[in-house]
Amino acid sequence: MQMMEIKKMAKQIGVNSSKMKKTELIRSIQTSEGNNPCFQMAKDHCAQADCLWRKDCLSM
Repeated sequence: MQMMEIKKMAKQIGVNSSKMKKTELIRSIQTSEGNNPCFQMAKDHCAQADCLWRKDCLSM
């Protein structure tokens, strides 16, 4: 997902995205949604098959 899209999503849910890197911003969004802020913490396996961030998370 492009950074502009992520910032737009963050703004919609009230997360201040200024000066945040992509990883930090996605984790902040995850936290605000009540989810575990796990973006890019999985080594080889992720059990969250329906996560919005899964493709970006595992590809980085």
